Amino acid sequence: MIDLYFWPTPNGKKISVALEELELPYRVVPVDIGHGGQNAADFVKISPNHKMPALVDDDAPGGGRVTLFESGAILQYLGEKTGRFLPRSGQARWDVLAWLAWQIAGQGPMTGQYAHFTKYAPTKIEYGIERYGKEVDRLYGVLDARLDGREFLCGELSIADFAAFPWVLLELRAIDAAKLPNLARWHRTMGARPAVQRGMKVGQELSKPLDDEAKRILFGQAPSGEKKA
Repeated sequence: MIDLYFWPTPNGKKISVALEELELPYRVVPVDIGHGGQNAADFVKISPNHKMPALVDDDAPGGGRVTLFESGAILQYLGEKTGRFLPRSGQARWDVLAWLAWQIAGQGPMTGQYAHFTKYAPTKIEYGIERYGKEVDRLYGVLDARLDGREFLCGELSIADFAAFPWVLLELRAIDAAKLPNLARWHRTMGARPAVQRGMKVGQELSKPLDDEAKRILFGQAPSGEKKA
């Protein structure tokens, strides 16, 4: 059995989508990041960066137990474990790993910053909203160009697609299908997959608005009306 330490964020959903696509049995262990679950001593032993997702697999290849943190490492591990969605060798393998790295280093962090400045910042800072909004648009363009003539990011469905899909946050930045037809088509294709739908719904009952205490824990914000020291 695999234990997935999870909260319903895009990074968490990368792994639930992958596990559903791989048809691996797993148990969700909630990590309530808005109330300090990521700082619990037992969790930090698994994820020393105080971040979810994390994974514990008691049936690792070759026997024994594996613990992992960082979504990219988890996705690569699952691909290696199953021999699916990550080619074994050659250019195809390096393409998948390169686009996985692109997602981890660029798409995720930049979209996350855009989400922060538009949804969670205590004051609206137009510079931040514009800067990260333009970067999200640029990254949309990179995806669209890559998907020209390809059904998925690396031709065949891969862990790179599982990583990128949850971070296309349409509620924040819609896709202009007229300008980005390849991205729009890929997003529809991914969203129509039953396993992706199941993975995206995992933990939806846990989702809740961030109160002042959650914002303090996550972002170091002072409560409403109070200046941070």
